[in-house]
Amino acid sequence: MFGIPLTFAAPLALAALVALPALWILLRVTPPRPRRISFPPLALMADILPKRETPARTPPWLLILRILAAACLILAVAGPVWNPSGIGAASGRNPLLLILDNGFTAAHDWRDRLRAATDEIEAAARDGRPVALVASAESPAPFEARPPANALERLRAIKPRPHLADRGAHLASIGTFLERVPGASILWIADGVRGAGDTDFSKSLGELAKRHGSAVTLLKADRPPALALEGSPQQPGEKLAAQVLRAEPNGRDSGLVRALDPKGLPLAESRFTLEPEAREATVTFDLPVELRNAIARLEIEGEGSAGAVVLMDERGRRRRVGLVFGGTLDQAQPLLAPTYYLAKALAPFADVQQPRGGQGTSEAIAQMLDNQVSVLALADVGALDERTLARVEQFVEEGGLLLRFAGPRLAAGNDPLVPVRLRRGGRSLGGTLSWDRPKTLAAFAPESPFAGLNPPADIGVRRQILAEPDGDLPGKTWAALQDGTPIVTAQKRGQGLMVLFHVTADTTWSNLPLSGLFVDMLRRVVGLAGPSAKLGEGEGRQAKAALLAPRLTLDGFGALGSPPASATAVPADFADRAGPEHPPGFYGAAEGGIAVNALRPGDRLEPLDVAALTGARIGSLAGAETVDLRAALFSLALMLLALDTLAGLWLGGFLRGPGRLARGRAAPAALLLVALLGAGLVPTAPPALAQTPAANRPNGTESALATRLAYVVTGDSAVDTASRAGLSGLTQMLAARTALEPGEPAGLDPEKDELAFYPLIYWPIVAGRPQPSEAAIRKIDAFMRNGGTVVFDTRDAQTARAGGPPTPETAYLRKMLGTLEVPELEPVPPDHVLTKAFYLVDSFPGRTATGQTWVETIPPAAEGGERRPARAGDGVTPIIITGNDLAAAWAVGRNGEPLYPVNGDQRQREMAFRGGINIVIYTLTGNYKADQVHVPALLERLGQ
Repeated sequence: MFGIPLTFAAPLALAALVALPALWILLRVTPPRPRRISFPPLALMADILPKRETPARTPPWLLILRILAAACLILAVAGPVWNPSGIGAASGRNPLLLILDNGFTAAHDWRDRLRAATDEIEAAARDGRPVALVASAESPAPFEARPPANALERLRAIKPRPHLADRGAHLASIGTFLERVPGASILWIADGVRGAGDTDFSKSLGELAKRHGSAVTLLKADRPPALALEGSPQQPGEKLAAQVLRAEPNGRDSGLVRALDPKGLPLAESRFTLEPEAREATVTFDLPVELRNAIARLEIEGEGSAGAVVLMDERGRRRRVGLVFGGTLDQAQPLLAPTYYLAKALAPFADVQQPRGGQGTSEAIAQMLDNQVSVLALADVGALDERTLARVEQFVEEGGLLLRFAGPRLAAGNDPLVPVRLRRGGRSLGGTLSWDRPKTLAAFAPESPFAGLNPPADIGVRRQILAEPDGDLPGKTWAALQDGTPIVTAQKRGQGLMVLFHVTADTTWSNLPLSGLFVDMLRRVVGLAGPSAKLGEGEGRQAKAALLAPRLTLDGFGALGSPPASATAVPADFADRAGPEHPPGFYGAAEGGIAVNALRPGDRLEPLDVAALTGARIGSLAGAETVDLRAALFSLALMLLALDTLAGLWLGGFLRGPGRLARGRAAPAALLLVALLGAGLVPTAPPALAQTPAANRPNGTESALATRLAYVVTGDSAVDTASRAGLSGLTQMLAARTALEPGEPAGLDPEKDELAFYPLIYWPIVAGRPQPSEAAIRKIDAFMRNGGTVVFDTRDAQTARAGGPPTPETAYLRKMLGTLEVPELEPVPPDHVLTKAFYLVDSFPGRTATGQTWVETIPPAAEGGERRPARAGDGVTPIIITGNDLAAAWAVGRNGEPLYPVNGDQRQREMAFRGGINIVIYTLTGNYKADQVHVPALLERLGQ
């Protein structure tokens, strides 16, 4: 307004300002002040003659006071809003190029980014400027400027991607666009984090803008708020450890990391604390190996980002390794026993167990197998008795990994639990009667599980067990000496694997146990234990060429779901970070697949270098906050009116003048006015809308001990009153007609309240209210994924038109559900178990009966199978959507009278209650009505 960032909600009310001059004229004259005359008769007779009176004028200061009060009231009624504009794109008529970062580092404050982008596109629409939109995490493609309406449609379709943005890949298409449209304004809404392969993007963008005469504006948060977890957390000692990362200090110095199982249920949680200037912190979990191996996912609570999630596969699980030494007790000493070197090498990545007490070899092996180890390591163990031999063979056949190390006892025995046939005795290198010198290891073959490791030149093998030169020996060889002699061999047997090191686990035959290579080799061998041990036709060949198709993938907000059409398979040894073609998620079968994460081990979040973007205007993503001036103007008007009242009393002589009567009357009046003025000016908290009684507050003992229905408090008093009355009426019907006796319904704030107490949540949609926060959306998503049901009621069945544009309530719901993992929906089919959970119903009416009710799609009936009157899916539908205003039909008063009329007759209200009872019973009992035992009764009720 006139260049001032001031807008009015009701600008027509400002027309009342025209009447202020007339008010000025009317207020100038006041009636004469009444005179107090003593009663004595002589004085009365003297004053009985008439006198001409002249009315007194209103003092100018009082006139100004009243004019100001009237002006404040008029301005307050007009609804003034102070709406300062922050830094935005450069003004003009040239096209606008909007670059929007949508990698996972933008997911935490995605709503702010959408708001800023929407504001800029709407501003471009007002200026008549076309808009070109580039999402930095999408695959690069040519683009051109479009009308702002088309840009808004595309903006609504853009979501955060579950990988780092590769801004550099878009430089070519940006340069092509600027060549076609020189002078275009560039607005970059950045997440403040350096992406993948875009170290020089800021510099290159600045050069392109300078070359083509374009003005650049950068909007970003003051400090990048994103937090992330480093991929493939390490397991030092007995604890699982993960690294919490941030690009730079941002004030988010503490939080919670949760460990979840494959079903999304929490197993453990651990708090982390970042030093004020630190960029990373370590969080640890001290868990038993059984719980540690059940972890499928680590996530930062409340972050809502794919980068804040680490998925765990078989490679990240800690195997339980049992060590058994075949020597005597006096040989089993630290620095002497082979198990000492094995325990030290295995400790960083495995749960090492050794026999307790002085037991024989057979008893020690039995104890390890009883402890359900994944890997059984035998160091210089010779012949075994038949019972122990049979148990070890069964262990390998059922999927166990047998890891053996050579020694004098194994060389002298004849053991069938080895991958190759062995020669009796051993080969000695470098002895007094040998011409050979100690040999070192040759480079590992590409098909070996040890491929990629570099054998140090100082490793020397002085003695080894030789393998008989069979025809399949090369296929079983994982490692060999420089002369080709096998040093590590392996063979699959049943579901398991046998691996043999042809040297001892101590330093008597070689110095391999003293090297870091020994640790890396054992890490890869132990990693093959369990379902992930996939070998090719030759037992020494790892299935590197195998491709694993995506099974479940993360979206940008960190929610698991079906993979997108653009996701492609990855090789079984894939170890890179996620990308557009390989989103983070689980690849391959549930048993033996791999996990791909947004960040790989060693990755760090780096701040974006904006210094290279010379000549750019830099603004805050938060922008300037709007201020509603109505409350301040109403308060000011109230204060001026109170002062006017006091002034009038003073001019009328009620606050001054002789006589005890005047003073006695003036004091209470003045005190009352001061009290009223103070009450009007002291700020008070806004009244709570549709507040539930104290006994029905959520999260209390009552909610945990009694089954309650719940509704979401929207902030609209009329809607919240109807929701509470409706659920109260349904609760009364449930208690009267079923065995269920629910407690009083509770009003919820999804962001603050615990939702796990409630099986069913009713959510009426109010189009004019703000969208729920990201934290509330994530909690609702977790509630539905963990078995809860939410009934979304748009209450728009009367205004919705088939084939017409969506109603405001439907548009609001679509936007809210845009980031939720919503299953495929369908109208309630006639044979759905929901229609027969308690009553036999064919629809779910409310205040209206024309709206459609939607539930999760259930599998179709099998062709040729037995016909059943009720079908169901694998579980209860997590979402029900209707537009029939159910709560209004259920709502009853204190005496049971209906509070709202329905569009039909009373039969419609009765059917609304029956449908509501079916929804509650279905939510609580699931699909039991679809069981075979209920088929005869249902067929009889249906008259079939």
